[in-house]
Amino acid sequence: MRLFNSKWSALFLSNFLGVLNDNLLKNCLIFMTITWSIPSWLNQSQLISIFSSCLVLPYLILSPLSGRLAVIYSKQRVYRMFKLLEIPTMMIACLAIYLQWIVLAVIVILTMGIYACLYSPSKYGLIRDIGGEKELSYGSSIFELLVFIGILLGTVCGALFSDAKGNELLFITFILIAIVGYGVSKQINVKEIPLDTESYGSLNPIKFFIDSLRESKNYHLVGSGVFGASVFWLIGGLLHMNLLIHCQHIYQTSNTVTGLVMACAAIGIASGCWFVGLISGSSIKIGLILVGILGMTIISLLITFLQLSFPVFIVLIFLMAFLGGIFQIPCLALVQDGRLGRKIGEMIAFMNFNTFGFVLIASVLFSISTSVSNQNSQFVFGVISIICIGVSLFFITINPHFRKETLKFFPRFN
Repeated sequence: MRLFNSKWSALFLSNFLGVLNDNLLKNCLIFMTITWSIPSWLNQSQLISIFSSCLVLPYLILSPLSGRLAVIYSKQRVYRMFKLLEIPTMMIACLAIYLQWIVLAVIVILTMGIYACLYSPSKYGLIRDIGGEKELSYGSSIFELLVFIGILLGTVCGALFSDAKGNELLFITFILIAIVGYGVSKQINVKEIPLDTESYGSLNPIKFFIDSLRESKNYHLVGSGVFGASVFWLIGGLLHMNLLIHCQHIYQTSNTVTGLVMACAAIGIASGCWFVGLISGSSIKIGLILVGILGMTIISLLITFLQLSFPVFIVLIFLMAFLGGIFQIPCLALVQDGRLGRKIGEMIAFMNFNTFGFVLIASVLFSISTSVSNQNSQFVFGVISIICIGVSLFFITINPHFRKETLKFFPRFN
């Protein structure tokens, strides 16, 4: 299998270990800190919001810098440097847990968020350097597949470790994963696109956004890929938050069962990513973008307007997540356009900026939707449906190329 091919395995495995450690740390701290002695001016909900903000804000502020790092420096060196810094950071995380020091725990989460932001364009840019034009879909699909597996395992293991007596095993796990991740990252050895030490963008987030938006219009499919990959997280964020209230209000499920439904959604996305890698071969299957978003639209409408049994609801959530994975991977592959050269790093940083902006928009939309509907989760699914319809119209009308590529999946209509 290509997954175990030496040219891919170091990147895939090192990134998987990083995602696993990040999510293990985040979830352990969320579960643990709410039982610590919290200052009187802070409550549990605010503490969880602070942790979430620490992982989002770096992308809104430092994405321009992360793009520049991927343009003017070796992406392999940037990636390895931050993987090395992960080791002492995990040691400090262990100290925060041992001392039950909330301020230090927040600083650690913020530090990990900064690291993740600063090396993101470099690690994603390595996909093209390793696989070239012919393996963009494969590299992106397996990369994202392992990301979602890492998130899922980190979430589950975080809950288990937080309930365990004693933290010695947790501390060993944190540090061991970080050390192995750094060791594996040193095995990445690929010839990169030549460095560009002159033509890089502004470090001002607003100017960076405007300049990158203009630049993306010069590469039409790249701009569409950035939009699609970013809006995926808007839809996913709304779905994730809405499942929490929908399962409990409509089906009266326990927290454990609700968690299993959310895990089912994560498995669905991972399966969709794997499926795209399986069928793409040496080309980017652009038509899958419309297949994915139209399928998500239909399923979200079914959930909105039909009274479904719980088993049917779970199946539809899995299918919607599966189609989400199918939608996302071709979008990510389009961002790796070879015409960009070294500027791929800045375009990936632009995508990250948009992605986490959409994550914040999802939170605002969810808050507004639940407020005006008195926490009616069916109403929120209606909002998700409207967004899916809007995104579908964007890809149908923005470029005839998407329609032509989509029809290839349905030969009888040609």
